[in-house]
Amino acid sequence: MKRLAIAFALLAMASFCLGPFLWQLAVSLTSESGAFTLHNYASIFEGRPFGQVILNSFIVAGATTLFCLALGASAAFALAKLSFVGGRLLLAAALAVSMFPPVATVSPLFLILRGLGLIDQLAGLVLPYTTFALPLTIWVLTSFFRQIPDDLYAAARVDGCSPFQAFRKIFLPLSAPGLATTAILVFIFAWNEFLYALTFISSPGRRTIPVAISLFATGQIDPWPEIFAASVVATLPLILLTLVFQRRIVSGLTAGAIKG
Repeated sequence: MKRLAIAFALLAMASFCLGPFLWQLAVSLTSESGAFTLHNYASIFEGRPFGQVILNSFIVAGATTLFCLALGASAAFALAKLSFVGGRLLLAAALAVSMFPPVATVSPLFLILRGLGLIDQLAGLVLPYTTFALPLTIWVLTSFFRQIPDDLYAAARVDGCSPFQAFRKIFLPLSAPGLATTAILVFIFAWNEFLYALTFISSPGRRTIPVAISLFATGQIDPWPEIFAASVVATLPLILLTLVFQRRIVSGLTAGAIKG
């Protein structure tokens, strides 16, 4: 009975999580007459630069993820393994930056990006996305680096490694699960962000997926099957990305790295 109850609870939870996506999938495959059709998926590319929009989202989310991992991993390693004054305060300050509501930063960021000539440019999205995703990256990776035994760093220093060499040769390979998890979180954030993309981008060919889907409706017409088809297309890369990265998320990666 206990196993049956657990199985039922897991099934109910899975249905709750997958229900909206399956409903969207069903509507996207239905014609006005109620018959099965793939026309809705073809129509989202007709008369719209939706293929370019998908590429734009990949570029913005991918660049944001790479910048956050490159900057955040080194900062997290320093905060977790190097002793210096103000480390905890710096970590708290980084976390506080992420608490600002996006709507309160739109106007200042618009003025900054306009001064830099980045309005209506994909780089004008990567810069603020990196700024607001970097604190999350540092926080998650700092917690992960702290779980790696300090004896590994001490042994590397005894063997003649500089702090950067210890970080690059030892801690980066061991931190693959943390990097994968953080990459998923940052990529999803940049992929789904709407407010900044709506404000800083005006050209149809440079929009990202959330903004493009929100503009499918014209006048009094809401093409829900096409909107749901576009939503399914936008969700599939995230599902595939998660499945690929989950292969790297394994426990006990550092098991047996230290004797004793």
